Amino acid sequence: MQRRKSQNRGKTASKSEIQETVSDYLKGDNVSSISQYLYRSPSFVKNILDRVGVPQRPPSAEDRMLPAFLPENCVAEEFEAGEIVWSAKYHSPAVIDRKHEDPLYLEKYGSNAYQIYIYEKDSNEDNYLARAGKGGFYASCLAYDLGKLSHLVELGIDLKKEL
Repeated sequence: MQRRKSQNRGKTASKSEIQETVSDYLKGDNVSSISQYLYRSPSFVKNILDRVGVPQRPPSAEDRMLPAFLPENCVAEEFEAGEIVWSAKYHSPAVIDRKHEDPLYLEKYGSNAYQIYIYEKDSNEDNYLARAGKGGFYASCLAYDLGKLSHLVELGIDLKKEL
């Protein structure tokens, strides 16, 4: 193991390392566990996520009580049904179920509202249970608390497969 650690030191991230980092983070792995099996530092992994534009989960429970800021390339005002997004409120991947048609949201909050399905990580397995139809809940969210993840497709990440 020591040999592989020293081989990675100073090298830039390969395309496969970037894909693996993003995929595993979206599945629910934390930065420290990803850094351990890649034999890279946590700051290296965090820099990949920042550079690519992956929304990040807050580290402390107190910070998770508030919506997080989204990277610039995730910001959008409109979403389509079935689109996989990031919920800044729940700090998790989600799927757009439908757009609320009530104009009250736009008048009161200045934003469209969407019904979304939030994926939760299963504590027994280290992935989201989207394919089994379990492991989540429905919620309503304003568009400014949702982030597009479509830019990750350019990296070769199949969002539907990963979640």
